[in-house]
Amino acid sequence: MLDFGSEVPFVTELGFTLHQMEGGASELRYAPRAQHLNSFGVVHGGACMTLLDVAMAVAARSVQRDMGVVTIEMKTSFMQPARGALVARGRLLHRTRAMAFVEGTVQDAEGRVCSHATGTFRYLRRPDAAAPIPTD
Repeated sequence: MLDFGSEVPFVTELGFTLHQMEGGASELRYAPRAQHLNSFGVVHGGACMTLLDVAMAVAARSVQRDMGVVTIEMKTSFMQPARGALVARGRLLHRTRAMAFVEGTVQDAEGRVCSHATGTFRYLRRPDAAAPIPTD
């Protein structure tokens, strides 16, 4: 298991683990817990979208680890319910100096595609953790 390179409490809470981060590609694994399910007993769409968002961000960061990224936009398609252990893979499609265009896919334990997303991310220098967050 790899280190994400920065602490994101929400990612830690969900329990995502990083297994690949190199050359514009990422792989994350997720074992959803009962509190991550919706009223149909399948993984909540918001948890799946977060998994996709993180997989795409990691793929974007994999080519420039000294920078952070923020999500500018994301489009997600849900193809079938996500059940059980999930694997998300991100792939950097194109980048400019400031932007990354990425896709991500979530598969269940049987390899079925559950959801797919595309996203645009902006590269940013990481803020000093001690500095106050701007409010304007």
